[in-house]
Amino acid sequence: MARTGTLHGYARVSTGEQTLESQLRELRAAGCASVAEERASGGDPSRPVLAALLDRLAAGDTLVVVRLDRLGRSLLHLLETITALQARGVHFRSLGDPVDTASPQGRFTLQILGAMAEFERALIRERTMSGLAAARAEGRTGGNPGLMAGDRAMLSRLRLARRDAFLERLNRSAGDWAPDVRRLRPDMPWQDVLAVVNSRLPESRRWTLQRLVRAAKAFVAEGLLPEAVLERATMRRKDDRLPTLVAAMRASRPDVTLQEMCDMLEEMHVPTPRGRATWYPSSVKALLDRAERLGLASQPASASTLGSVDQVGMDPISAKGGSRHHL
Repeated sequence: MARTGTLHGYARVSTGEQTLESQLRELRAAGCASVAEERASGGDPSRPVLAALLDRLAAGDTLVVVRLDRLGRSLLHLLETITALQARGVHFRSLGDPVDTASPQGRFTLQILGAMAEFERALIRERTMSGLAAARAEGRTGGNPGLMAGDRAMLSRLRLARRDAFLERLNRSAGDWAPDVRRLRPDMPWQDVLAVVNSRLPESRRWTLQRLVRAAKAFVAEGLLPEAVLERATMRRKDDRLPTLVAAMRASRPDVTLQEMCDMLEEMHVPTPRGRATWYPSSVKALLDRAERLGLASQPASASTLGSVDQVGMDPISAKGGSRHHL
């Protein structure tokens, strides 16, 4: 795939005493339109600056670093990151190494890295199995002695620690999903609530149905959500589902435009009322108007917020390279 997008640089140092200047100069000289700067260990998997940069890269863009170790110290992590970028059509380039996934040579180097990563995994497995075998030969068994003995107090403490850790993770992400669950359940089925939650989240933070329901159950058990959210979804007429869904999406993001809603519905693979894959602003506007008439919309679908159909809804040919037939 040819490089068609923008070059985005990533510069990292491990401590505050180190300087980013030399990396910034090299990345800007290479033509990077922007450079994300981060001070964090290469072994830290939760680097927020890198995560935000990866989220906003689009197909055809290129992530550029001065050396491979700036992206990460682990060969396995490097390969996973680069492979994930490739799957999205995003290229990767290291200025100091022969790695540029937009070129045949760079892709060949990536294959070598993949073979090395598999070899590294095999070595880790072999060393682990050898260590366990040696320990067993000496009469030693790995693991926590209390857990191995089935100590009830130890098992109880472990369960509590796991529950606390799980709730702590949920609390950090609660703003992404809990308000929508509280507002939409049980009036909407879980699958539609999931679509509303994911419609305003980057791909790396989106929820699965199983995780969302499990999180809601945990919050109900802690008294953080009402028990009603776990009740069976309210029965609705089949033709009310889409108006309810688009109304909920708009309530979740009041500043959303009609075209943005079309893009989100297509990305979530929600079929149109006629079962088609392509959405149009005029169709979304019609569903919002229907939702308002049915009393499903929490706010009126005003042109000042969404833009009128005349302004954005007729989908000019120049926007998509061809006209769309309205539903």
